[in-house]
Amino acid sequence: MPSDTLWEIAKAEVEKRGSNGSESDGVEIGEKSVFFIGSKNGGKTTIILRCLDRDEPPKPTLALEYTYGRKAKGHNIPKDIAHFWELGGGTSLLDLISIPITSDTLRTFSIVLVLDLSKPNDLWPTMENLLQATKSHVNKVIMKLGKKNSKASSEMRQKIWSNMQKDHPDREIIDPFPIPLVIIGSKYDIFQDFDSEKRKVICKTLRFVAHYYGASLMFTSKSEALLLKIRGVINQLAFGIDKSKSICVDQNKPLFITAGLDSLSQIGSPPVPDNDIGKLHARSPMELWKKVYERLFPPKNTNTLKDIKDPARDPQYAESEVDEMRIQKDQELEQYKRSSSKSWKQIELDS
Repeated sequence: MPSDTLWEIAKAEVEKRGSNGSESDGVEIGEKSVFFIGSKNGGKTTIILRCLDRDEPPKPTLALEYTYGRKAKGHNIPKDIAHFWELGGGTSLLDLISIPITSDTLRTFSIVLVLDLSKPNDLWPTMENLLQATKSHVNKVIMKLGKKNSKASSEMRQKIWSNMQKDHPDREIIDPFPIPLVIIGSKYDIFQDFDSEKRKVICKTLRFVAHYYGASLMFTSKSEALLLKIRGVINQLAFGIDKSKSICVDQNKPLFITAGLDSLSQIGSPPVPDNDIGKLHARSPMELWKKVYERLFPPKNTNTLKDIKDPARDPQYAESEVDEMRIQKDQELEQYKRSSSKSWKQIELDS
């Protein structure tokens, strides 16, 4: 009997397909991967299901989940395949980012960061931790790829600038994400009722972050019209469908800004009085925006914001009978530890 689990088979198949696709330079690859990361309970699964036309209620994501979709190119032509990965747990399972992103799959990978607009105090820490962890891993994989295929690595580094016009005034300031990135602000229906000043700070901050990383930015909610626009963007990442050139920068409407169409002059300076900005000591533009943002939306206490590392203790997976048994076993373990400690101390005294 084969010992591989369904998860291991799926992972091996994805790596095999990525490897086959990377063997021939210059050939259009019919398979792409989209990795959804972001806020816990932020709506990632809902977006994936909508993109795949699956009419089913979303379920809590357990650690790292995988699904796929197909799209026909034309008659008697093999269907394109899109692999969808989703990281659960917010920022608590960063180590799992390395599983789907490998040197074999990297060239066809895109990242979708979903941020819960209804929780502005959690927004920056979630965004920062996930993007830093993902960027760090991707850069390591690109270095590894460069040792095996320097041409592919060089092409990737050049490709990240493809969304930015050569004469763009911000070209010397921004630092594009190493692979395509889309930032989605979810739960706009709640966000739109925020105080106008709060909305202004959140909108300007997210516009700066998206522009700095060469990413697209858009807001969504349960509205069918907004979900259709998001679906179009995801389909572009997954199946190479033509990119939308529409833009909306009005903070009183859902933002929709395709990568490369914004600018620092349009975004403006960080929303803080001129006499206060000099008091903020920052080593980079990103750090300055962070300090301004956190003045209005300070992160929650680290003890309460810290994600649960052990999914067995996560309340969203609670099961009373199992939890009661777990508590009993934990108590038995602690009792065993105490008795063992006493026994060892007694042995040391006797010796």
